Amino acid sequence: MTGDNNMQEEKTMEEMFAGLEEMIGTMEQPDIPLEEAFLLYHKGIDMLKACNDRLDKIEKKMLVLDDEGELHEFE
Repeated sequence: MTGDNNMQEEKTMEEMFAGLEEMIGTMEQPDIPLEEAFLLYHKGIDMLKACNDRLDKIEKKMLVLDDEGELHEFE
C-alpha cells in the first residue's frame, strides 16, 4: 500500500475528495458485493487519513497576522 500513499501525495485535495465521492457512490449501489464495499471502505479511510495529513501540513505552514501586524503560526 505504500504505492497508494505516493499516488495520494501527488493528487490535489480536490482530486482526493472527488475520488472519495466516487467511492461513496459505488458503495451506495444496492448490488455491490460485500468484499468490494469492504475494500472501498478501507481505501476511503486511507484517503481520508492522507487528506488529514495534508491539511495538518498546510496548517503548520500558515501564518496569522495579528492586530499589531506581527506574524504568528496558525494554531
